[in-house]
Amino acid sequence: MGVLTKNGGSRSEGWLLSTILIVAISLTLAPVLRLFVEGVTDQGAVGLSLAGEVLRQPSTLSALKHSLVTAGFGTLVSVVLGSAFAFLVALTDLRAKAALVFCLMIPMMIPPQITALSWTQIMGPSSVLLKTLGLAPPLGSPQPLYSAQGIILLLGIQHMSIIFLTLRAGLRAIPQEVVEAARISGARGLRTWWQVVMPLTLPSLAAGTAITFVTALGNFGIPAMLGIPAGYATLPTLVYQKLAGTGTSVLAEVSILAMLIGAVAVTGILTQRFFQSRQRVYLVGATSRPLAIPLGAARLPVEVLLWAVVCTILVLPMFGLLATSLVPAYGVPLRLDTVTLQAWTEVLLRQPVTTRALANSFGLAIGAAVVLMLLCLPLAWLMERNPTRLSRLFDSLLDLPYALPGVVLSIAMILLLIKLPFTDATLYGTIWIIFLAYLARFFAVMFRPVQASLKQLDPAMGEAAQSVGASLFQRLRDVIVPLSAPAAAAGAILVFLTAFNELTVSALLWSSGTETLGVVIFNLDDSGETAMASALAMTIVLVVMALMVLVQLMSRRFPKGVVPWQT
Repeated sequence: MGVLTKNGGSRSEGWLLSTILIVAISLTLAPVLRLFVEGVTDQGAVGLSLAGEVLRQPSTLSALKHSLVTAGFGTLVSVVLGSAFAFLVALTDLRAKAALVFCLMIPMMIPPQITALSWTQIMGPSSVLLKTLGLAPPLGSPQPLYSAQGIILLLGIQHMSIIFLTLRAGLRAIPQEVVEAARISGARGLRTWWQVVMPLTLPSLAAGTAITFVTALGNFGIPAMLGIPAGYATLPTLVYQKLAGTGTSVLAEVSILAMLIGAVAVTGILTQRFFQSRQRVYLVGATSRPLAIPLGAARLPVEVLLWAVVCTILVLPMFGLLATSLVPAYGVPLRLDTVTLQAWTEVLLRQPVTTRALANSFGLAIGAAVVLMLLCLPLAWLMERNPTRLSRLFDSLLDLPYALPGVVLSIAMILLLIKLPFTDATLYGTIWIIFLAYLARFFAVMFRPVQASLKQLDPAMGEAAQSVGASLFQRLRDVIVPLSAPAAAAGAILVFLTAFNELTVSALLWSSGTETLGVVIFNLDDSGETAMASALAMTIVLVVMALMVLVQLMSRRFPKGVVPWQT
């Protein structure tokens, strides 16, 4: 048994905390620090003159304008859709709320490149679904989604779940008694909503809006698949095109672009934290009944409208994707004589790149989930028992690699690992740079649920085990791990779900032999193999939905707040 320190821990715990904390900081914050150093120093070709030259280039100014326009208006679409659903689901007596919330989370879990691919299959002159229904526009007509408006629409749909989750959490905290008191005072109808409900939820809505803007700004899949064919570049796609076109020789230039994206993103993050800190209305009494406004005769029409919207944004694009995967070539109508599994057979069984990408994605996702679980479980417990200045600083900065756009993190990883210290070796072009990027990207996804679970535990249990002579390893194995296992399992599943489909980070880091599924779908569609891209995309959608159902079935074993689509 180690010697106790004044805060209740032991020297062995302090040593282990320092060791794991150094590893965690190296994984998560070192790449961001490396990118910052690249920007503020005048080493090599990276200087103020080059920065000024890059920032004055017409392509940079155009991409910045396009990023702000698409992210801004896409966020507005997310706010309209997400807040409408949040107000109706959280405040009224709608039926089948659990099913509705589950369906609203699916767009967030489906990778953006699949969202873009599925929507292009239900619009345009070559749409298999429209041709089958006889509604396809004439050949030669433009694809309406290959435009700024198309990017804005799909960014809004992709990220509406963020607004829905944050606003719904704030709305569910409003007790029934608050509105009843307003009604007794004479408030009715929209006046109650505007003067009572809205002021209580504005901080949640503002914070959700800020983080949605940051997420939309860093989205690569949708602007790449819809913008590149139209010659409409955003900052992430501009970085991709520059790096893919000329390789690592332009690292100085793309690092400046990455810092520009990061500066805009950090502004959004700071805005989110500002609005969260401005919360000045506190609700007392967690046992109060949640607000449930009866819709009366309007309930059925409202339910029909909401489910119609869900079908439009989720079911219809998936039908389009499925129809395209079942025809011999893109643009052929789906009939009994044209139905074929050729694309499924080719892409899943014959294409070696798919097999390789499937193995890479599974290995990277499972490996990231396991390694992060092994790191986060002891780290969260030790940080709770032995808070230090360094651990508190790490806790406040931990969300940065996840909140920053994936393109920024990718450039940071390249700068950090293109030449390992004291050697001539490099991890650039290997699968290990993607793996380390995943660890940095998804560290917070694993750490936060585990941290929240451990905060609920009584520290007396660990102290009792320590008092009877249990070693540090025995306390972790017999006390901490069993009690926090549900939260860790939920975090691992969420890490796997997000890493399995990831494209934004790996798009800049992959090389021949290290392709991931997201990269393969993007490359298949880019090369005109739309039917095979659709078949592979449908496979991923089915895997994601199966895992979400698994999480739902196991949700009773998880602590509250771990499963994002539950209360």
